Amino acid sequence: MHLWGRSAWPVQVAFLVALVMLFVDTVSAGSRNHRGPTVSYQVKQGTCEVVANHRCCNKNKIEERSQTVKCSCFPGQVAGTTRARPSCVEASIVVQKWWCQMHPCMDGEECKVLPDLTGWSCSTGNKVKTTKVTR
Repeated sequence: MHLWGRSAWPVQVAFLVALVMLFVDTVSAGSRNHRGPTVSYQVKQGTCEVVANHRCCNKNKIEERSQTVKCSCFPGQVAGTTRARPSCVEASIVVQKWWCQMHPCMDGEECKVLPDLTGWSCSTGNKVKTTKVTR
C-alpha cells in the first residue's frame, strides 16, 4: 500500500494492513518467528488496535506512513478505516470497493474513490491524502 501526499497521515492504511493480517493470521507460529517478535494479546471483539507505526520517505521527498493493526471483527465485518482510524466495517464495502461508504476521512474532508477503484483520497483545501489498496 502506498500513500502519496506531503503531510498524509495514513491511518487509512491501517485497514489494508489489517486485511493482510487477517489472511496471514493462519500462518503457523514457527514461521512467525522468522519475521521477528510479535505481540500476542486479545483485541476486544468489534475493535481494532494499532500495534506498530512505520514511517519513511522516498527519493521524491514524499512521506509514506503505514500502521500495523490487529482487529477482531464481528461476522460479516472486515478491517477497515473510519474517520482516519482503524475499525471494523461491513465486508460488502471492501468487496465492492465502495471505499467512501466506510467514511475513511476526517470530519471536514472530502472522500473520493480513485478512478481505478484501487483506493480513495481525502482532501481539504489544497491538502490531499491518498490511500491505495494493493494485494
